[in-house]
Amino acid sequence: QVQLVESGGGSVQAGGSLRLSCAVSGGTFKDYFMGWFRQTPGKERDFVGGVSWSGASTYYADSIKGRFTIFRNNAENTVYLQMDSLKPEDTALYYCAADHSGSRLRVSHDADYWGQGTQVTVSA
Repeated sequence: QVQLVESGGGSVQAGGSLRLSCAVSGGTFKDYFMGWFRQTPGKERDFVGGVSWSGASTYYADSIKGRFTIFRNNAENTVYLQMDSLKPEDTALYYCAADHSGSRLRVSHDADYWGQGTQVTVSA
């Protein structure tokens, strides 16, 4: 069974940075397109960004473009989300996700596997 475990969340002031990590076990990491999503109470889960199987291609939501960077290390079975210039509206529970299909994850916002989430809180 594939398992995804996020870490790196926390509280930070506006303008600060955080790096989230998502460690994947139980599967062949390089076979999965990886993505990050976020959700706040009462709202739908939003796509944040995605990275292709080799890491050569990345995709971002407009709301975070230029501030967040997603990358992966296939040797370490880990995907990262570097978040800079954080804003209070970035406050959310952040999830990583894995799917064999890049389009399913990026477009349909669905995936075979999800982590449990890590909370990010940005204060003004």
